[in-house]
Amino acid sequence: MEGLLAQLCGTDAARPLPLWEGDTTGHCFTQLVLSALPHALLAVLSACHLGTPRTTNHSPALNPGWRLRLAASFLLSIFPLLDLLPVVLPPGSRPGPLWLEVLAGCVTAVAWFTHSLALWALVHSPHGRSRGPLALALAAFLPTPALVLTLLWHCQRGTFLPPLLPGPLGRVCLLILQLAAVLAYGLGWAAPGGPQEPWTHDPFLSSESQETEVAEDGESWLSRFSYAWLAPLLARGVRGELQQPRDTCRLPRRLHPAFLARVFQAHWKEGAQLWRALYRAFGCCYLALGLLKMVGTMLGFSGPLLLSLLVGFLEEGQEPLSHGLLYVLGLAGGTVISAVLQNQYGYEVRKVTLQARVAVLSTLYRKALKLGPSRPPTGEVLNLLGTDSERLLNFAGSFHEAWGLPLQLAITLYLLYQQVGMAFLAGLVLALLLVPVNKVIATRIMASNQEMLRHKDARVKLMTELLSGIRVIKFFRWEQALGDRVKACRTKELGRLRVIKYLDAACVYLWAALPVVICITIFITYVLMGHQLTATKVFTALALVRMLILPLNNFPWVINGLLESKVSLDRIQRFLDLPSYSPEAYYSPDPPAEPSTALELHEALFSWDPIGASQKTFISHLQVKKGMLVGIVGKVGCGKSSLLAAITGELHRLCGWVAVSELSKGFGLATQEPWIQCATIRDNILFGKTFDAQLYREVLEACALNDDLSILPAGDQTEVGEKGVTLSGGQRARIALARAVYQEKALYLLDDPLAAVDADVANHLLHRCILGVLSHTTRLLCTHRTEYLERADVVLLMEAGQLVRTGPPSEILPLVQAVPTAWAEKEQVATSGQSPSVCDLERTTEEELEVEQSTCGCLVQEESKSEGAVALHVYRAYWRAMGSGLAAAILVSLLLMQATRNGADWWLAHWLSQLKAGRNGSREDPASCSPGSTALFSPRLLLFSPGNLYTPLLSTPLHKAASNGTADVHFYLIVYATIAGVNSLCTLLRAVLFAAGALQAAASLHHRLLHRLLMAPVTFYDSTPSGRVLNRFSSDVACVDDSLPFLLNILLANSVGLLGLLAVLGSGLPWLLLLLPPLSFVYYSVQGYYRASFRELRRLGSLTWSPLYSHLADTLAGLPVLRAAGATYRFEEENQRLLELNQRCQFASYATMQWLDIRLQLMGAAVVSAIAGIALVQHQQGLANPGLVGLVLSYALSLTGLLSGLVSSFTQTEAMMVSVERLEEYSCDVPQEPHSQPLQSPHQQRISWLTQGSVEFQDVVLVYRPGLPNALDGVTFRVEPGEKLGIVGRTGSGKSSLFLVLFRLLEPNAGRVLLDNVDTSQLELAELRSQLAVIPQEPFLFSGTIRENLDPQGLHEDRALWQALEQCHLSEVAVAMGGLDGELGERGQNLSLGQRQLLCLARALLTDAKILCIDEATASVDQKTDQLLQQTICKRFANKTVLTIAHRLNTILNSDRVLVLQAGRVVELDSPSALRNQPHSLFQQLLQSSQQGAHSGPSGC
Repeated sequence: MEGLLAQLCGTDAARPLPLWEGDTTGHCFTQLVLSALPHALLAVLSACHLGTPRTTNHSPALNPGWRLRLAASFLLSIFPLLDLLPVVLPPGSRPGPLWLEVLAGCVTAVAWFTHSLALWALVHSPHGRSRGPLALALAAFLPTPALVLTLLWHCQRGTFLPPLLPGPLGRVCLLILQLAAVLAYGLGWAAPGGPQEPWTHDPFLSSESQETEVAEDGESWLSRFSYAWLAPLLARGVRGELQQPRDTCRLPRRLHPAFLARVFQAHWKEGAQLWRALYRAFGCCYLALGLLKMVGTMLGFSGPLLLSLLVGFLEEGQEPLSHGLLYVLGLAGGTVISAVLQNQYGYEVRKVTLQARVAVLSTLYRKALKLGPSRPPTGEVLNLLGTDSERLLNFAGSFHEAWGLPLQLAITLYLLYQQVGMAFLAGLVLALLLVPVNKVIATRIMASNQEMLRHKDARVKLMTELLSGIRVIKFFRWEQALGDRVKACRTKELGRLRVIKYLDAACVYLWAALPVVICITIFITYVLMGHQLTATKVFTALALVRMLILPLNNFPWVINGLLESKVSLDRIQRFLDLPSYSPEAYYSPDPPAEPSTALELHEALFSWDPIGASQKTFISHLQVKKGMLVGIVGKVGCGKSSLLAAITGELHRLCGWVAVSELSKGFGLATQEPWIQCATIRDNILFGKTFDAQLYREVLEACALNDDLSILPAGDQTEVGEKGVTLSGGQRARIALARAVYQEKALYLLDDPLAAVDADVANHLLHRCILGVLSHTTRLLCTHRTEYLERADVVLLMEAGQLVRTGPPSEILPLVQAVPTAWAEKEQVATSGQSPSVCDLERTTEEELEVEQSTCGCLVQEESKSEGAVALHVYRAYWRAMGSGLAAAILVSLLLMQATRNGADWWLAHWLSQLKAGRNGSREDPASCSPGSTALFSPRLLLFSPGNLYTPLLSTPLHKAASNGTADVHFYLIVYATIAGVNSLCTLLRAVLFAAGALQAAASLHHRLLHRLLMAPVTFYDSTPSGRVLNRFSSDVACVDDSLPFLLNILLANSVGLLGLLAVLGSGLPWLLLLLPPLSFVYYSVQGYYRASFRELRRLGSLTWSPLYSHLADTLAGLPVLRAAGATYRFEEENQRLLELNQRCQFASYATMQWLDIRLQLMGAAVVSAIAGIALVQHQQGLANPGLVGLVLSYALSLTGLLSGLVSSFTQTEAMMVSVERLEEYSCDVPQEPHSQPLQSPHQQRISWLTQGSVEFQDVVLVYRPGLPNALDGVTFRVEPGEKLGIVGRTGSGKSSLFLVLFRLLEPNAGRVLLDNVDTSQLELAELRSQLAVIPQEPFLFSGTIRENLDPQGLHEDRALWQALEQCHLSEVAVAMGGLDGELGERGQNLSLGQRQLLCLARALLTDAKILCIDEATASVDQKTDQLLQQTICKRFANKTVLTIAHRLNTILNSDRVLVLQAGRVVELDSPSALRNQPHSLFQQLLQSSQQGAHSGPSGC
């Protein structure tokens, strides 16, 4: 090496690279070190910018600065080549040897040519509007000192003095021209550039039409390795422009969901094993990364080994210089290559993880679209999407570690064998003995994990139901009861989590304490084998055993990750193995035999479960001709809806066959419970179909929606909220019907669309829609309002799941009507069992929200997102949640743990100094009295640990010199073992305390969130999609439970580790602390630049999860409608679009993590390499102190590793704290229902304040938002105790607002409400609602038993429950389901809609409330049952005050008085007979129109 260098430079082999020649630097040193190396760096940096994405618009005009820089760069690439021409002249005319000049000139020319190309690329990118990257410009000036020094060299050589030789003079002229070109380049860079082009026009951003560039694709390999392509994204993050998912860069082609779905589907088929399909799709690429992992792992050992060799070279001083140079270059190169390889490995593994993630999530959604009748609860499916998919994909990071860590272990053990021989087996046996212990722990963790996930499923499912029925829960004051159920699930979940956390703590403690125990065991064995312990053996063994910490500590986590992946894989596989909806297998492949037949069923038996255990539906034979109107009637729960579900394929067909004509065109389906999307009314009706203005107008008219749209603030552009929350029941039914009609199908299945509307609207729907627009189609209509079936072609009578009669209406209808032909007698309206109702009086469930919406019609606001660093109050909130005392104890235990660890290091240093003092003059330390060399062994022997290794302190030898006898060794070992034991106890204490603190924080944060949300007003839920709330209860809570404590633990360990290292540095080598400020500044700048983007990307990632949750929940709710309309493909595309937005944020956050990692790694490598290089130069000058150099190198290695870990763990912890921030946002900022002051005499008045039941409204005004019209405008009336009051009025008249104000779900702006002369605003909400009862129009049931649904608070005996069921005609159903403990299923799915309404009525029968509010709750029951129920209500509540929002006239005309509302005012209040006798009363007009509606039904018969 020296010879080659001497030959290249023309120097002596003893000094091949002289630093000084005369009064200036050596020419060879100048050309190689000061010129060639900076030019090589310039070439590399320039190459990184060659792939800079171009702008999409036309090329901008070059400003003068860019032109000057381009021209200067091009000239600087030409001049070195011209400079080579004088080289051919005689030797005297050139300053250095031939090949040195050729090498330097070629490197310079290539560098500037590459730089010219890079500038050209930057000019045509958004950088063209500014000066471009600063780093690139600074690199261009790095070679300038070499030019200046070469010019000085010429001056010293007298090149300008006569005789002037043409060769040297020409070279000087070219040198001056090069300096001038560099100056011109500087002026070009200094010229003012315009403001940087806004990135909103960048192809990385904004609308799809402009997004032509894709992240990473098309970039150079240098740009990929350095992540230079991320610069625009990071710049936007620093400027605060990462506001929405589209602000991130587009996905590379290999990560796009559409591409990945195609790749995965090629290997996936129904019933296949998920892991096999994933392996076939992505396995080869993933396994190939193992090679990268292995090379990176092997190179990881090069650093410590080469450092040891370098210290040996400096210490011995006998090896040639070339060896030292090779060690330094090997150290630098090995560290850099290892950093790049390991970084690329991490990046590629994350990319494979993202690929598999899209495949899994797409497959889950596709399966959800194909689910058969046996469907898991929505909460469980959401958990598969949020929790299990993430845990499954942790496999990607764990698998390669599972073999990589044992490889590191094997290499370390081999090196240990080299030091202590067979004694290392004693330590190995001890380590192996802990494996079965670890196996037991891992098995317990896995079992607890499965149980915890089951409890989590139950909790999320319960929350889903709770959110869907929050209005009824508040009416019935069940917040406490259902909140307790959620808390019970959470307690069970935390119980399993507690087991997991403490087992994890035990696992970590065992492996953390293991190295010390292994060391002591090895040393004792070594002595017993008859060997003499020496400092060399002790410290080398300690260093090597410390290298075992990483693989031994990480291995349990890796195994745990693999086990968790297996658990989640099994859960996902079970979901994927559920029976699928298969039209090909369900329907007969042949159409009906007769062309005129639309539908035919023969000997068909159906059930909701595949084995027929639930109620069956049997159709012996049914043939429906094309164009017929078929009515389906029967008692509640007889199987009417099941028949329609059987036709649409939503049941299991056990036998027989079903044939449908033109099956591929699908069905027009209007379900009994209307399914409405969170979108505008127009979007709900169009349902993905192209807008046809003429057809759209016809559909609106046919479905009687024009009047409703004229009331709504933005017409058909009004957003209706999740599940149509801002609409009345009738409006939802009509929009669902309009959606079906707009699809223009041949076969329509209409499940009771007339139940929720009044007689006039029902009449309109019958004549304009069912008999009008749909007259040319085949229609099957289920209804209890039999008066509207007189025009049917045929009527089917269902009973107990069987089709018992088929015939014309005149035969079938009398069998089910309460009073036949009730419409025949006009004068018997008041007493007949028929139910005429008031024109256009359907209830508006959410009148307040209809008004509350802004004129743009937008109800649901974009989810808010915090910006900037995670605020300090979030950390304080987590501290408080953990408990101040517990948090302080954790910090104290951490500091004690670090102090004892440093104490152990100090004791080792003291032992070494005593050994060296006792062996003064030995060959190993001829200068033991020198303070600088007292720790000579420590750097040499402790360099094997690449991180978190604290080299012993440089301690002054004590006055007492110790011998190296065995007794002394034993003494030092005992003291060391004692200190290590104390450290072990502190470690255990810290692990246990931290587990307890994490559990306390998890419990506290969830409790606060749940309590706050249960106390939120209904307006919050109406404007907040449930997906947002569920996202917090699922993903964010899971993060607080698991991910955050794990990362916070690492952060705290790194922090106290850094404090301990700084303490060692400050006492051992104080001058080294001078390097910390600049190093800290660089680290802080890099991580600050990174954190600004990563924070926002993490938030955007959380933000884009919520729509995925909502979309999946929405899909599961509307599955029959989707499939009937053939919209599954469109919904799958929407899922891919939402998934792409989330994938963008995930990919960008992963890429930014790797961007930070490579920079921190390279900075650490640069620090170590620079110190090694300086040491080599000092060694050549005879100034190096080997011991000091070794210390510096080992400290540098530990310090950079710790700083990297600290930045990384802090950033990831901050990202996880976003989950705490989101929980705190809802725990603190969600509005709360008002809490009133207690009454003056709480004991007496609270018991007896409502004894009679009078209700009085006094000038009540309700305004939902300033500037909007009054919903209630000075309403005044009084209801006497025991009085029955009917409430009627048109849509938007304020009927529902009365109930909302009465129950204080909304607070009035003026006026007051009195109950028995007590102002309700002075009462606590629970106190008020406990005295009121409500029967809602829409039934709400939650999963659980009949008992839990009837009496959630457990206040009544079984006898009372059975009595209520008997009165509601549900006792037989309850017995068939297994009595009061029979399960109802999710949202009561085991009951028909009518049976659910009856069960809600049974609740009201149990109440002791003095005031009952009824919102016509029997719309979905047959007329005979309805008549009996009305009699039951009249009898049961005879002495109670009853307020009824009327839909059927029998509930009004039997009332004592009727209240008529119009535009929020009371216009009439009198008895029904008095109002009917007033010829111009509004009530009389409504009554007349309702009678006309009733008569028009059969008029055509």
